[in-house]
Amino acid sequence: MQLSPAHHDERLSAPRSWWGIVVLAGLACALMLFPLGTTPLLAGLIGGSALTGLLVSSYGSARVRVVNGSLAAGTARIPVTALGEPEILDAEEARAWRTYKADTRAFMLMRSYVPTAVRVEVTDPADPTPYVYLSTREPQALSAAIRAAKGGAAEA
Repeated sequence: MQLSPAHHDERLSAPRSWWGIVVLAGLACALMLFPLGTTPLLAGLIGGSALTGLLVSSYGSARVRVVNGSLAAGTARIPVTALGEPEILDAEEARAWRTYKADTRAFMLMRSYVPTAVRVEVTDPADPTPYVYLSTREPQALSAAIRAAKGGAAEA
């Protein structure tokens, strides 16, 4: 299925190494219950792995999408007509905007394991949010989708 240039869909899934941590957390729970016998040991292994697996999966389920003239990032839904020009941030600039350049009023969907990002100013005067910061593995594609959606919204 070919996506239109005004469409972007990306899931910010957790890195593979985090699933190794899930296994280690399950083993740690099993070892804590080892003195109680085999059944508690297995329950600790399964329960600890399942719980930490759910946590990693839910943290990595954040999506960034540009669909039907809107930017959907996490819980935010913003019409592209309320957005300015997207700015692609390399790893160093993205780190700066996550730390000392950050504005506390900004909407930030950031994942530390994703090095690049896109920053888009919010141009709606009624909205106190100065900009949207979005971690993305595909900053050029996200930026192009926002521009294309804005162009399509301007023509409509």
